[in-house]
Amino acid sequence: MSTRLRPLLPYRKAPLLTLISIFLMMQSLSTDMYVASMPSLASYFAVPASAVQLTLSIFVIGFGSAQLAVGPLSDRFGRRPVLLAGLSLYLAASLLCALAPSIWLLIAARLLQSLGCCSTFIIGRAIIRDAYAPEDGMRVMVKASSWLSLTPLLGPIVGSYFEVWFGWRATFAFHAIVASCLLTAVFLRLPETNSNKNPDATNLRGLLASYREVLGARVFWAYALPGALSYGSIFTFISGASMVLIRILHLPVTWFGYCFSFGTLGYMLATMLCQRLLRKMNAGAAFRIGTAASLCAGLLFFGCVLTGLHHWAIVVVAMFLTFAAHGINSPLSQAGAVTPFPTQAGTAAGLSGGMYMVMAFIIGSIVGSTFNGTLYPLAIISLFNGIVLFICVRAFPELRQKKEA
Repeated sequence: MSTRLRPLLPYRKAPLLTLISIFLMMQSLSTDMYVASMPSLASYFAVPASAVQLTLSIFVIGFGSAQLAVGPLSDRFGRRPVLLAGLSLYLAASLLCALAPSIWLLIAARLLQSLGCCSTFIIGRAIIRDAYAPEDGMRVMVKASSWLSLTPLLGPIVGSYFEVWFGWRATFAFHAIVASCLLTAVFLRLPETNSNKNPDATNLRGLLASYREVLGARVFWAYALPGALSYGSIFTFISGASMVLIRILHLPVTWFGYCFSFGTLGYMLATMLCQRLLRKMNAGAAFRIGTAASLCAGLLFFGCVLTGLHHWAIVVVAMFLTFAAHGINSPLSQAGAVTPFPTQAGTAAGLSGGMYMVMAFIIGSIVGSTFNGTLYPLAIISLFNGIVLFICVRAFPELRQKKEA
């Protein structure tokens, strides 16, 4: 079987895989790169950890809410105009973040940044459905996810050094530079890929019809719900690792970037493994492997904390295993939730992505509110996520189908 992935004929001159990979990177770039600065934000603005947590939680809820609009808008007007508008908003919001004089203005700017960032993530997924053959969609997502893993791998390291050398504002200035480059590339090189624009996609009747069709399909839930639960498992560490490692276990800030990146290395390696798994088995079987790994990560973390092994290496290993599990679960979920809906690809991507963000908001809020100076809350949340995810995938008969010949 050939592993070469080529877009459909009208789009073969565009660097689609490169652009799609960068589009998917933007969310991780916007969250993982500044987590090393979260403890210092509390000191800089003289606010509690719960207020700093809002800079992450508000991004998540804004990102999730916007997906419900971005998907249908791109179904009606096309991917390109919505993407250009979103990138322009992201650029302006990143500059506002870099210049924010108070924590509350930073939170407001982060909300605007999330709305712009949402367009890249949703439209990147929709372009896969537009420009590649349906049988290639999942493989394209897995390949793009392998490149995506470079952001959580390198982002925390760069962010840690930005924090030590220049302060927290440098990270948001870097976001603005990246947005400027991507905006230029999209304007010059990205063609419109939506050849089935739906004029009813944004009117109330058409929108509700699209939502009913997508949400009424069990196959959508079979892929989207486990994906959201898996994202919640890694968001446990995205939202809580810096406070635990730096404040509780007294890890130096520059070390944090390397530790977090080692954890996310698991994601990159697992996306490569996922490509091999899909050559040998169907998505449901691969999903069962990924969710079993997530459960093992939660059990290991909780077991070590329960027996008194309170060391930074335990957190890093648990993070590595959790991100590795997500490296299998996420591309399967994202592609599987969109592929069955050729005329509602943007809507399906928006709904599934919204579920990701709702789960992340819930988890982030729980992590922030339960922070008590120990490792127990993080370990308990990690274990609970693993158990629920393990059960969820095995509850859907759609994920138990045998691989077709």
